Amino acid sequence: MAFVHLHVHTEYSLLDGACRIKQLVERVKELGQEAVAITDHGVMFGAVDFYRACLGAGIKPIIGCEVYVAPRSRFDHTRELDGSPRHLVLLCKNETGYRNLSYLVSMAYVEGFYGRPRVDMELLRAHSEGLIALSACLGGEIPRRLMAGDYQGALAHALEMRDIFGEDSYYLEIQDHGIDQQKAVNAGIFRLHAETGIPLVATNDAHYLTREDSVMQDVLMCVQTGKRLEDADRMRFETQEFYIKSEEEMRALFPQCPEAIENTAKIAQMCQVDFQFGVHHLPEFKLPEGETDGDAYFERLCRQGFQQRYPGAGEEYQQRLEMEMNMIRRMGFVDYFLIVSDFIGYAKSQGIPVGPGRGSAAGSMVSYCLYITDIDPMKYSLYFERFLNPERVTMPDIDIDFCIRRRQEVIDYVSRKYGEDHVAQIVTFGTMKAKAAIRDVGRVMDMPYAEVDAIAKQVPFALDMTLDKALVLSKGLADLYNGNEKVKQLVDMARKLEGMPRNASTHAAGVVITRRPVYEYVPLATNDDVPVTQYTMVTLEELGLLKMDFLGLRNLTILDDAVKMVKEHNPDFSLSEIRDDDPEVFRMLSEGHTSGVFQMESAGMTGVCVGLKPQNIEDITAIIALYRPGPMDSIPKFIASKQDPRCISYRNPALEPILSVTYGCIVYQEQVIEIFRRLAGYSLGQADMVRRAMSKKKVKDIEREREAFINGDPQRNIEGCVARGIPAEDAQAIYDEIYAFANYAFNKAHAVSYAIVAYQTAWFKCHYTREYMAALLTSVLDSQDKVAEYIAECKENGIALLPPDINESGLSFTVSGNNIRFGLAALKGVGRGFVNAVLTQRQQGGPFTSFPDFCVRMSHNDLNKRVLESLIRAGCFDRMGYRRSQLLKVFEQVVDSILRDQRQKLEGQFDLFGGQESLEPEMKLPDIPEFSPAELMAMEKEVTGLYLSGHPMDQYRRQVQKLKAVPIATLIQGCSEEGDRPPKFSDGQKVTVAGVVATVKTKTTKNNTMMAYVSLEDATGAMELMVFSRVLGECGHYLKAGLPVAVTGRLSQRDEKEPQIMVDWIGPLSGEDQQSPTPEESEAEKTLWIRLPDGNESLVWLKKLLSMFPGQSRTVVYLQDSKKKLLAGCLHHAVLLEELRETLGEDSVVLR
Repeated sequence: MAFVHLHVHTEYSLLDGACRIKQLVERVKELGQEAVAITDHGVMFGAVDFYRACLGAGIKPIIGCEVYVAPRSRFDHTRELDGSPRHLVLLCKNETGYRNLSYLVSMAYVEGFYGRPRVDMELLRAHSEGLIALSACLGGEIPRRLMAGDYQGALAHALEMRDIFGEDSYYLEIQDHGIDQQKAVNAGIFRLHAETGIPLVATNDAHYLTREDSVMQDVLMCVQTGKRLEDADRMRFETQEFYIKSEEEMRALFPQCPEAIENTAKIAQMCQVDFQFGVHHLPEFKLPEGETDGDAYFERLCRQGFQQRYPGAGEEYQQRLEMEMNMIRRMGFVDYFLIVSDFIGYAKSQGIPVGPGRGSAAGSMVSYCLYITDIDPMKYSLYFERFLNPERVTMPDIDIDFCIRRRQEVIDYVSRKYGEDHVAQIVTFGTMKAKAAIRDVGRVMDMPYAEVDAIAKQVPFALDMTLDKALVLSKGLADLYNGNEKVKQLVDMARKLEGMPRNASTHAAGVVITRRPVYEYVPLATNDDVPVTQYTMVTLEELGLLKMDFLGLRNLTILDDAVKMVKEHNPDFSLSEIRDDDPEVFRMLSEGHTSGVFQMESAGMTGVCVGLKPQNIEDITAIIALYRPGPMDSIPKFIASKQDPRCISYRNPALEPILSVTYGCIVYQEQVIEIFRRLAGYSLGQADMVRRAMSKKKVKDIEREREAFINGDPQRNIEGCVARGIPAEDAQAIYDEIYAFANYAFNKAHAVSYAIVAYQTAWFKCHYTREYMAALLTSVLDSQDKVAEYIAECKENGIALLPPDINESGLSFTVSGNNIRFGLAALKGVGRGFVNAVLTQRQQGGPFTSFPDFCVRMSHNDLNKRVLESLIRAGCFDRMGYRRSQLLKVFEQVVDSILRDQRQKLEGQFDLFGGQESLEPEMKLPDIPEFSPAELMAMEKEVTGLYLSGHPMDQYRRQVQKLKAVPIATLIQGCSEEGDRPPKFSDGQKVTVAGVVATVKTKTTKNNTMMAYVSLEDATGAMELMVFSRVLGECGHYLKAGLPVAVTGRLSQRDEKEPQIMVDWIGPLSGEDQQSPTPEESEAEKTLWIRLPDGNESLVWLKKLLSMFPGQSRTVVYLQDSKKKLLAGCLHHAVLLEELRETLGEDSVVLR
């Protein structure tokens, strides 16, 4: 070992480092180097992946980090003084060094983050043991001081660092990338070395693998900073020398000091850190006061729960409990179960809704008896071994669903109980996918958007799609790639970036709990001030840490809200007591009324419900398990077998007790396990391991097990099918069928858990429709499309959505008689705190009797003019008999009068009789008409986000039908694949939609032309239109907020975005639905006279304008110079008349 790279930035120096770990290790091996370090900027995200890759290639891994050091204290946050932290390379010598580096990197985020994660000298002094420090690049403290001409300061700092890290563990780093500043800095470093004896070390601050990769790294920097390659003022590296160089290249840079090269190998020999995989580091359960024996406590809780869950149960049940408890003890998971049971118990005690179960944990009787789950594993034939067995080497998973609104309360409880430094959430990385890489690189290369979009759309959609696969599968992409050099450059660069981590975020559900502080096992980062591990979920499990998923399930929140509303008029109601075999519920599902039902509301699921006609929870379970790509092909057979038992057949009678519940079809993983157990004599644990091998397509294992399944394996005590009386040919065929379906078979325990939630939501929709729909609407307020869908569902059920009312509305949507009332908290500009004050005042003082009464009673609760205006515009006072137009004229005077009265009281200006009670201010309402229906709807939309008293499109229904416009919700849903079914609408397809213009945002393209992004809404949903310069010039005057229009264009679909329409034509809609005569009669009644100057230009302009208003109404064009009359037909729309009069003058346009 002669030279080792000790300063290297991998892909985990996000959007800066371009050394991909796998290729980095290959490059180092290719160069004949025996070790390499990882020193990403401020993070250790890639440490374990790097360690594994190095060991796999026979390269010694050196774990390190280039930390940022605060100029002063890590707690100082003054931009001018603290905004530019110094770089310092730290390398781990041993386990102590790893723990110290992990702590430093963690505290840099938790305590020192200011623009970047920062440590300080105090931390370095306290946690330097086991670490080697290098003085870093030009961003280091010593190079900075030398560049500033402060040699003495550099000397003092170098001596201080040697004092902190020790004489053998602090090195002065020299680099040469052909940058002038480095030459001056190196001269100063050589002088420091000569004067102090602090040793030198040569590094290359590698950010990419080869000189050619400098372009790739440049593109990566542009992606990070939002710049283009041609931008002059962007961040970039000065030379192309920041790559993994050979030993010869490094020696050639520093011929005068060969010891700087030799020291790299010396440092590498000093470093030895090994990660321990597969050893569990479970947290310790904190026993309740008075308890001393965790095992005895566990057994007592299990037996108490067993008595409650299974009163009078027989021997079989007792044996199952004993078997599970013994297995949990033997595998060392007693504390694990107690921890989960404890925080679920806490959640339930606080009224936080908890799901009935999730995943394979629902197959455990111990989980059921500890009230971790509410699924009876005996009732549904679920196996504990699918969850936990001696053959399984990975940690078991108990994932829990909580009410999405209150999930964080449970995480907070766990943090309090075990200590905040013992609990962290888990990092996850967003990566550059195939299409996104093309779009990013196209933008950086400044290629036209439309061209890049067309290339990206040639990449087939699939979850595991790569550009290499796409070039094989997509002829269109291959043709572009092979026939256009610029496209080839784009795709080749995208291939280099594809799959690289783009950003770090927080896993939606994962939480890790540790026995000692988390940073003693793994480094921490922060996202939005929340501590997260720097290693991903998979790595944490490999390191033996306990990971759990605290998931937020919206439907539990919906059920909780619905239960609360029902309890208002039925206090004894309990969700747990509803019957699970209600024929009315199954009839509703069988008729296809599944909108709003958990897991069942997609069009495809609705179709399956109508075909299958579910009659019990088992049927719903099967639907959930089957409705996925792959097993969907079995649905027709499943339905046919259910409807006609003559279609059911079994290869061997031994299969009937296992498959009868699913009408002869293999649907569940548990059925696969049971076939192995009953037919061939496998233990449940052995059977589960075979199922796993099949699902992962481990061919050698699968073929070995085929022989054991048929003929047995005495070494493992497996009898085999033949020994149990099943013919070999039957066994062969059964094994083939299992193998074909094992990859698709679903975990029944999970399917049952979700089937129960699905049934509960269906039961509520069936029996308490208003309460359920109110809760459902509350849960989807941020999704306009879902709100529109559920409002339509309410209408179908005869339920109206009423506008907010100051005396009746609650916080959220509530039931009002036979209808649903809009909630006050959803109003824009009205805070939840103020709404709670309104509800309290209503409860204490009764309903508000008038507008002035409301203002007086709420004047001490942050009532301001903005809040009042929002309440008025939403219609909150309509039922008091006021017109909104009147209140908007006088509300400011009322508020001013109240404030004046309060001021006078504070100043002691009481009336002659000493009264201090607030009197209602006098309010004189002006005699003015109410706003038009269209104006009222616009106000409601502005404040509530919805049209409540109607929809502007209601009056255009006939015209929309004539145009054959597609409802927006239908269009959006039809663009997505469902299961294996192709989408109804495809990219580039011509479509017509109609709706109200909601918003218009214009922007200038790089060609210096204007375009607009337009949000269009109809009664079913909203979508974005892209209007380019030609159409904008011709039809832009119709793009006004609130204007109803028809639009024709072509669909544009991108994986990461909702479908858009690239507009070809926009025209106004007329309001003929409101007129009593038919449109044809109305148009025929009047003639439009247009006086026009002679000339071809005028005629072309007019012809284009009239074409935007297609219709048959009589129109005469009078050419004023030649006095000729031309006949035409068009729709006499108000917008057309306005446009004509603005251009030609009032006298030149007459309708009579």
